[in-house]
Amino acid sequence: MYIRRRRKRVSEINVVPYIDVMLVLLVIFMATAQVVTQGVTVDLPKAEAQTLETEQETILIVSISNEGQYFLNVGDNPEQAMQAQEVAALVKTRLEIAPQTPVVVNGDRSVSYEKVVDMMVLLQNSGAESVGLMTDPNQG
Repeated sequence: MYIRRRRKRVSEINVVPYIDVMLVLLVIFMATAQVVTQGVTVDLPKAEAQTLETEQETILIVSISNEGQYFLNVGDNPEQAMQAQEVAALVKTRLEIAPQTPVVVNGDRSVSYEKVVDMMVLLQNSGAESVGLMTDPNQG
């Protein structure tokens, strides 16, 4: 007659593979973070202003090019021009997910003041509590 001994169950989790995966993901993130650009290149007005201090990793940046085209730094294609209503709808969707996300307007210096103000009003109507303006630091 055979006597079977019961094996003791192992209640430990081997975390070494998880650490390896985490380190690989960290390296990928660090390598791609340098490549990612936010928004469209515009010629910002110069001004002395304090830097926006935020703990948020994502800031919604609405860019207005010198031709008056609108861009948003998030979405499927941040380099594609959009209508003002499309930008407002995307911002509203993002703010429903993360209501404390900062929203700023990145307007070219040659764009009319009216276009910038109209976009700020649309963003506030979309749920942005406050809308900031981006500037370049004054060089002299």
